[in-house]
Amino acid sequence: MRSQSGTAAPERTDDPKEHNQTIRPRDLLTKEDHLEIFKLLFLARYFDVRLIKEKKRGRLRGTLYSSHNQEAVLVGCLYGLRPDDWISPIHRDMPAFFLKDIKFKWDDPARMGMSIEELCAQVWGKAGSPGRARDNWSHIGSKSKHIIHSTSMLSGTIPAAAGVVYADRLNGGDVIAMTLNGEGSTAQGIFHEAINFAAVHKLPVVTIIENNHWAYGTPTHMEYSQEDFARRADGYGIMGLVADGQDVLDVYDKVMMAVNHSRAGNGPSIVECKTFRAYGHGDHDDDRAAKYRPEAEILKGRERDPIGVYRQYLLEKGYISPEDAKLYIAENKGAGEVGNEDFPPEVVAYLSKGIDYALTCPVPEAEEGGMWVFKEGGR
Repeated sequence: MRSQSGTAAPERTDDPKEHNQTIRPRDLLTKEDHLEIFKLLFLARYFDVRLIKEKKRGRLRGTLYSSHNQEAVLVGCLYGLRPDDWISPIHRDMPAFFLKDIKFKWDDPARMGMSIEELCAQVWGKAGSPGRARDNWSHIGSKSKHIIHSTSMLSGTIPAAAGVVYADRLNGGDVIAMTLNGEGSTAQGIFHEAINFAAVHKLPVVTIIENNHWAYGTPTHMEYSQEDFARRADGYGIMGLVADGQDVLDVYDKVMMAVNHSRAGNGPSIVECKTFRAYGHGDHDDDRAAKYRPEAEILKGRERDPIGVYRQYLLEKGYISPEDAKLYIAENKGAGEVGNEDFPPEVVAYLSKGIDYALTCPVPEAEEGGMWVFKEGGR
């Protein structure tokens, strides 16, 4: 039985030269892009940390599904997309709703992503949320923002994504749809049906597999017989890549290779990001997860914190000075071990703005309870 612990950099399963990738996508990023990516990693981490703290303070109810230690997957996947591309996040991707199209324009109300106020209102179940308090987590979406509504049935949005880009192609468009899924969801029949349909029709669906080694409490060796879930792609004759999910630039490279491949008309692709879930499946599972996952595995899985990995890269490239590298050390710490001083001030201010809005936002009127249940008024 092979070990399921750790997140060491995986071997490349597809040579970039085979796809005419003589220059890596990261090589086209500017210094400003790199510094922005660094801030976005902090922003995704602080969102997670702050919600955990707010719940412990008694100011938030409901289940939290932590993305702690998986931020490189979210930032790396989303950073290179066009504003009009579609995304389909899952429950562990809550920051994706506001990270979409955010680079360099955090406060732009016209950008193609949800505002931090909208998302915090969703978490707190308030009237200002996209779901109008019908759910306090990720079961939301937006046609205007090109976000496919999330569902608890992971991989269930892949056929929806295929339909979206099929319609777009019929209308002469060239957007891609990116779906994010846990590795456990690849065992479902709908995953195979949807990927097969996309492959047959050469639809630009990029499926991200967030392999954090556990499908709730089931380890990967009980989910799939192969080492890499990206090998699912072989049966459909489509591109399958493996990325180091703790290295935001490796995720960016592999995802942009897949995006460019699919946008060029070559059909769908699968990118597996090998990462590690820092906490339980949800905060209701934290105590249990400490029992079904050996302590040594948890420590090894958290070793390569994506913020620390990227900090070292920026230092080696000279994009940050040794003095700057000593600022805001949020990596390798649990939510209870960090404070606001461990994050850039603009990150703290941005999220605090969203939380302040959610706390003061009213709940919907009781009469709204019957909305969207039956068709009314000819709509």
